[in-house]
Amino acid sequence: MLNNKIKRGYKDLETIVHTDQGIIYSSVSFNNTFDSHNITKSMSTTGTPTNNPVIESKNGWIKKEMYIDFGINNYKTVKHYIDDIIYDNNYRPSYALNYKTLIEYRTQLGFK
Repeated sequence: MLNNKIKRGYKDLETIVHTDQGIIYSSVSFNNTFDSHNITKSMSTTGTPTNNPVIESKNGWIKKEMYIDFGINNYKTVKHYIDDIIYDNNYRPSYALNYKTLIEYRTQLGFK
């Protein structure tokens, strides 16, 4: 994420990363990276996912879809899956689109 931010010319723009309270936050180098690249940490308070309900909901559905629906459980596959959701969107079928991908749905409607 950091490499993409720099490559796209957004190095000086503020970025917000929202996550749960994981063990990674005890890492000094992890926290120094945030501080030196204009990244704001956003964490939910334990037991209160309502701190940022939009992100919490999105994180929850991605986890459910990856682990329960698709059985994805290794880092290389998870990274590939997330990249497809964010950048490509050719991989993820949507329930709301009758289990078609966004590209399949738009093509069916006549968009190219």
